[in-house]
Amino acid sequence: MQLDIPSQLENFIGGNFIGSRSGQFLQNFNPATGEPTSQIPDSNGQDIELAVSAAKKALPAWSNLPAEEKFNILNKIATLIDEHMEAFALAETNDNGKPLWLSKKVDIYRAAANFRFFATGLMHFSSEAHAMEDRAINYTLRQPIGIVGCISPWNLPLYLFTWKIAPAIAAGNCVIAKPSEVTPHTAWLLGKICQEAGLPPGVLNIVHGTGSSCGEAIVKHPEIKAISFTGSTRAGAQIAGIAAPMFKKLSLELGGKNPNIIFADCNWEKMMATTLQSSFANQGQICLCGSRILIEASVYEKFKLEFVEKTKTLKIGDPLLDTTKQGAIVSKMHFDKILAAIETAKAEGGKILCGGQAVQLEGRCSNGLFIQPTIIEGLGPSCKTNTDEIFGPVVTLQPFYSTDEAIALANATDYGLAATIWTQDISIANKMAAQIEAGIVWVNCWLQRDLRTAFGGVKNSGVGREGGWEAMKFFTEAKNVCIEF
Repeated sequence: MQLDIPSQLENFIGGNFIGSRSGQFLQNFNPATGEPTSQIPDSNGQDIELAVSAAKKALPAWSNLPAEEKFNILNKIATLIDEHMEAFALAETNDNGKPLWLSKKVDIYRAAANFRFFATGLMHFSSEAHAMEDRAINYTLRQPIGIVGCISPWNLPLYLFTWKIAPAIAAGNCVIAKPSEVTPHTAWLLGKICQEAGLPPGVLNIVHGTGSSCGEAIVKHPEIKAISFTGSTRAGAQIAGIAAPMFKKLSLELGGKNPNIIFADCNWEKMMATTLQSSFANQGQICLCGSRILIEASVYEKFKLEFVEKTKTLKIGDPLLDTTKQGAIVSKMHFDKILAAIETAKAEGGKILCGGQAVQLEGRCSNGLFIQPTIIEGLGPSCKTNTDEIFGPVVTLQPFYSTDEAIALANATDYGLAATIWTQDISIANKMAAQIEAGIVWVNCWLQRDLRTAFGGVKNSGVGREGGWEAMKFFTEAKNVCIEF
């Protein structure tokens, strides 16, 4: 099977690739070169109607298909993604700007793992039974919701797209999915893979377009009963405002302003290597990145000097080169937003220890969107730089003098997605893990992910949980059946 991406993409509806009803297109660009790569459909409510119609037609048979047959199809999708790793990874890098080695190692590998994990999960998904002594027995039926909407972001395009789609269809639903209009190519390739794997037409429908037109039409459609969204807190609030009065199920994985808390007794070498990664991986465009680094005061200067020195060695370059550690920023709009945030930090009195500038490369990437990894100190916990999500290669440093102060600084944000703690003192680790307001806490590691565990945040970082049985439960409705003896 050839996976050549056309110059004009089409929506994947009812098992076929078709143009949008509007006939209008959006231009897609490679952020590393500035060159146009393809046009994508500028879809609207009419396209969503077509997708819902296809999903309705497919739903009865798919929801009742034996688990073994669903497993075979989902597992085949995973296998085909693995087989076409090179094509998927290149498409992801050209769309997103991240280094090609990172697309292979993380994004595409994880996309295949998502399908494989939930293919296996559906074979073991079970419900509860409760006996009432000699009176009755209750059992729970877990039934598909029906038609669900999955809307994913541009930072980990296929990784997060499949993280939603796989459990939704594994649970017996049909899906209307919208990838980011900034990174559409791997979603288009997924449609090709689903055709090859034998996924019945209409089970997965992929519709391209903007959030204001295509995404909003998904959220508003009365026959789409649940919405799973990953993206900004601002967009999540808009989605909730539409969906909540319609009593739709909602899973919202939103922004983060995550603390990385470093104690003097930590494994220094491991901490330093991991902190470099957790600060600047994917150009800092991961919701789990530690953008606020809190350092015990006794080792603050030591950390600062070494961290700045190591950050300056990160090679910014062509994403297709194996030696590149920092690729391009995903879009001109986001590039400008990050640079504006750095200017705000300066205006607030922040000191730029390294970075802070756009980078002009030579050759193929001379028109690309590159920003130096940036470290800022001298700012307090309540300034915009330490409270607003920047979502780029920008971190701040703050010292702390006690465990209680570290906890207060960690919680000095409206977000509560993740936190990382570096210490050899298990008592401190346990105390902080319990008191930090976050959905995920890593101790002496970062981004260790077991797909069986619940994933999500508190406060403005979201509503609901993804992953493992949490995802399968979200995409089903529980029905209690009580039988009297």
